[in-house]
Amino acid sequence: MKITKVSALGLRLPLNHAPYVTEGAGTKNEWGRLTRFFPKRPEPNLEYVIVSIETDEGIVGYGEAPVDIVFFGETVEQVCAAINDYLGPQFIGQDPFQRERLLHLVDYPGNTCSKSALDMALHDLVGKALNTPIYNLLGGLNRSKIPVAIEVSGGEPEDMAERCKVMVKKGVRAFKPKIGGIVEKDIERLNAIREAVGTDISLRVDANQGYSVKEAILFCKLAEDNHINLELLEQPVERWNLQGLAEVRAAVNLPIEADESCCTLTDAMQIIRHNAADVLNIKPGKCGGLFKARKIAAVAEAAGLKCVIGTAFGLGLERAAKLHLAASTISITHAVEFTEIDLHPCLLEEPGESNLSFPLKDGMLIVPDGPGLGVNFDFEKAKEYSLT
Repeated sequence: MKITKVSALGLRLPLNHAPYVTEGAGTKNEWGRLTRFFPKRPEPNLEYVIVSIETDEGIVGYGEAPVDIVFFGETVEQVCAAINDYLGPQFIGQDPFQRERLLHLVDYPGNTCSKSALDMALHDLVGKALNTPIYNLLGGLNRSKIPVAIEVSGGEPEDMAERCKVMVKKGVRAFKPKIGGIVEKDIERLNAIREAVGTDISLRVDANQGYSVKEAILFCKLAEDNHINLELLEQPVERWNLQGLAEVRAAVNLPIEADESCCTLTDAMQIIRHNAADVLNIKPGKCGGLFKARKIAAVAEAAGLKCVIGTAFGLGLERAAKLHLAASTISITHAVEFTEIDLHPCLLEEPGESNLSFPLKDGMLIVPDGPGLGVNFDFEKAKEYSLT
């Protein structure tokens, strides 16, 4: 089997609501930056690239890349150009089963969104060729249902609590509120959420690099004193400050998660060397795909750390890929973040039992068990959002 064509399609979807709007939040960071308005993009939206890899045997693999200039450093135009003009052409005439060789061939600095879409499409293609789900290419099925966590924008305590109550009614059983501003105000927010959702709901929090070391330690102490019962604290200090992250970890009982600090396999090794975190946040779009994600999970497991799969946004293919990764990886034990399922339509064909949107079943999504990703992208639905 040989690859005959690689192509990329850019899409732009309007949002049901901006994911990180935080009017009245009183935080240090600008949560609304994901939907910052640019002259070319005046309305709140999210952009994606769908990749197709075709073969001489008629088997086609599909992948998806979330795109954002602020978080990922790539625009939709950059990703399409990288895949169509630079990275994709190097796959032509190659054997798609040689995944490590092909992904190493295009492993230039940066371009993680582009590489993650190509990686996903290769896995989908090989899974279809072998008539097996991607989870069998990664490590086998360890769990068939994955708990769902949803991020909650920072804001006034009552607004955040109400948002969680609405999502509980939709079946969500785990939340990650955005904090990282004034410590005492953040505790007030979390107290309001815990009172609203009860003790059976899982809460983890994301400071998005918003605290100093002393503030992070104070936050953990106050959260413990208030019996908020948090699962973990994500990225309390700046991404570059591994020494500070290690200081926080050494001083508190709450598990510390690295997100912005953990983008590459090398980053993961540095975090481990610094004893800077208990948990690593893995996102295929951030690290360059499922292949790299599995390697990060492996070094985490060797170091005795756990992993979380974070929100990466997506139109359906990305959601399926995250489910396969979580289902096949022992060190990923927490709920997987799927904030994207409440932002805009899912552009998949009728998924049947493997529903990747609402309603949830007992707070979980079912891992697709068809060949490859186990889902089919609906190009007819996507036409109205195409950028070409």
